[in-house]
Amino acid sequence: MDVYTAKNLNDALDQAIKDKNTTLEELTYNVIEEKKGILGIGNSITIEAYTMDDVKEFLFDYLGEFFTGINIDISVEISTIENGFKIVLDANNNAKLIGRNGRTLHAINTVVRGAVNSKYKRKFYILIDINNYKENRYRKVKAMAIRLAKNVRRTKVDATLDPLPNDERKIIHQTLSNFENVKTESEGEGRNRRLIIKYDDKE
Repeated sequence: MDVYTAKNLNDALDQAIKDKNTTLEELTYNVIEEKKGILGIGNSITIEAYTMDDVKEFLFDYLGEFFTGINIDISVEISTIENGFKIVLDANNNAKLIGRNGRTLHAINTVVRGAVNSKYKRKFYILIDINNYKENRYRKVKAMAIRLAKNVRRTKVDATLDPLPNDERKIIHQTLSNFENVKTESEGEGRNRRLIIKYDDKE
């Protein structure tokens, strides 16, 4: 993030807008220091400011350094989506980057998401995909969730799933959020966190 200091907030924002050739609506900022002078003399305010283009540039640089560090040639495509970014990677050995059951890809997602959230002090939605693995996986997870939910509703017997990554549990929660006579809960910690599809007769 870039830092700007001025006599007041409006002047600091004007500096950031001109420097980044952007608009106030596209600017995100945090006040990091404010000084009060005597009778208004010596007042100053310091802000950190960035745009989504700044975040995208950070992601390109971070991913470039990350894969250079492990000696993997890779192409990176980043697109802006609601509240975050979709990143599509392509390498000579995509299967190695995906890993068994997508574990390596999930780890890459976790590392990159942690880096960008720490840098900009907010939570971005980051989806890193390789050869459409995540999109296909989400589609399968949704279909599985609907199938199990129908069975739970029919038999009134809860279904406990094998441990799943956080993003896949979230997909199931969203998919079944309006499913009649069914509710979802998570239990356990870390890699052992499981999702349970429960019969709910309250509806």
